[in-house]
Amino acid sequence: MRIATTAIPGVMRIEVTPHIDPRGAFTRLYCERELASLLGSRRIVQINHSRTAKVGAVRGMHYQNPPHAEMKLVRCLRGRVWDIAIDLRRNSPSFLKWHAEELTPENAYMLIIPEGCAHGFQVLDEESELLYLHTAFYVPEAEDGVRHDDPRLGIRWPLPVTDLSPRDAHHPLLTADFHGIPA
Repeated sequence: MRIATTAIPGVMRIEVTPHIDPRGAFTRLYCERELASLLGSRRIVQINHSRTAKVGAVRGMHYQNPPHAEMKLVRCLRGRVWDIAIDLRRNSPSFLKWHAEELTPENAYMLIIPEGCAHGFQVLDEESELLYLHTAFYVPEAEDGVRHDDPRLGIRWPLPVTDLSPRDAHHPLLTADFHGIPA
């Protein structure tokens, strides 16, 4: 596993090389020992799987507020997505900046989204599936989000947004007095 940094502190791309032979392929999806420097004392406590049918659909931008903030490790198992992390951490040098990666089974990238960053994605191929590893349990009352089209963020989605849940459509825009969340 190779760890690639991004312009946002703590947002990392993990690269692996799948073993491919005439039978198919084998890819290591997670290795606690190799990711120990990133995980620190955290541990994976929940694993989720999502399937999104329509091209252009956006899920996000989600996060959990402290003390239930979580690190997410996200990998695409099927299809193709444009996965994005937004830095919402108070006093971060990359506050309100975003970073995106195209995730596919073929490139086998995994994006690490640290606590204090919102996460979401846009589906580029129909029936795309993601695997999420979480370092905190889902707590509904700690859940929060920001709008995918917030002008303060200026996210440039690769496709027109064609499908959005009612909840995601009603996330608030960031106000001028939003100064971040504690990380």
